[in-house]
This record gives sequence, structure tokens and C-alpha cells, in this order.
Amino acid sequence: MILTQNYLEKLGSNQLFDLAKFIVSENFKHHSNNVLPEDYKKDINSIYNEELNYYKDSEVFVAKDYLGIMVGAIRVLKWNYIDVLPLQKIFGINPLLNSKNTNINNIYHIGRFAIKKEVGDINLFKQLMVCAIAPVCLHKGNIAFAECDSKLVRILSLLGIKTTIIGESINYLGSETIPISMDYNGLIGFYNKNKALAYKSVANQANAFRGLSKMAVSEIR
Repeated sequence: MILTQNYLEKLGSNQLFDLAKFIVSENFKHHSNNVLPEDYKKDINSIYNEELNYYKDSEVFVAKDYLGIMVGAIRVLKWNYIDVLPLQKIFGINPLLNSKNTNINNIYHIGRFAIKKEVGDINLFKQLMVCAIAPVCLHKGNIAFAECDSKLVRILSLLGIKTTIIGESINYLGSETIPISMDYNGLIGFYNKNKALAYKSVANQANAFRGLSKMAVSEIR
């Protein structure tokens, strides 16, 4: 098992290309026996350009090993209602038409979630997830959308995160990918149960959805 550092950090814009490479390589490593398609560089460039465009409204959290190599990542985006979300681009789904809540406060998109295949730490999974959903859990009218691997959807359910499937699955980045929504009620139980994994300042700063530099997290095994 790879040992990670005892903190998560917010990724700078100058590292977004590294994020894109990590996301693509880990997705195919997990789902396609590490066989990259011939046009995988196209996927990397597409993700990089997308995240560069989102960066001003997003937070990207990463974990690294002791050599500074990325081993886990997740990104949460507060939608400005202007930028095209992956949900719209890949599935043609309008977030505004896919919520039972008629009094939506803020809409978030959670994406770029990946953990290095060799890392066997469920707490890292939970820590990354807590950081991503913290802004969503600030208001009962908030909702988040995501495109998840079918296996991940099952794992989220087992961990107590309630999701709603809002469209047909497609093959994306080497696996069956499903569009889902997650509202406050479906997330708050998991958040309250696991927020102790993250240092208090994570919740405090995420509440304001401000830029986060380095954030300590407790190392619970």
C-alpha cells in the first residue's frame, strides 16, 4: 500500500495538466487493465482545457505520496449557470430540469475523482469525498451532479451517500458511466458521520468556499 502524506492540498492552476494525466491514466488503469487507447492524449487535453476554464469557480483537492506524486484527486465546481458542465456535454442533460427541488439554492458539479489503484485506503476515499461535498452540505437547497463509474455508484450507496440516476449510462474513459444527482438530504448523513476525518479548518474554509491551500487531515487507519 502506498503511504500518503497527512494532508490534502488544493491544486494550483499550473498543475491542472498533471491532474488531467492522472485522471485519464487511473481511469484506464482501473477499468481497462492499464491499456490506454490511441487517442488518450485527446482525453487529457480535453480534461485539462475544461478544468482550466472551470478553475475560477472550483476547488481541486489532491493527496500525494511522500515523493510528491499524486495518488488521489477530486474537484467540486460551483456552477455559474453559464459554463457547459460535463453532464450537459456528455449526456445532454440540463441540470435545471433534473431536480425535484423547485427551490434550488446552488448547483455544484463533482468530478475528476480518482484514487491510484495501488492505494488501499478507504479513509482517503472518504476524506476526498467530504471535501467535495462540504459546500453542498451548507444549505438544504443545494444539489450536486456527477458522472460516475457504475462501480462507484454502488460504493457510494454502501457508504451511505444517496444518489439519483438521471439518465442512461455510456462508456466514458474506459468504463460504464452513469449521470447522477445528489441533494443535501442524500449527503448530509455521510458528511456528518465522516467530517471528523478532516481537520476542522477544512470544514470552516469550505463553508465559505474560499481558496484552500494546504489542509491537514487526521490519519485514521
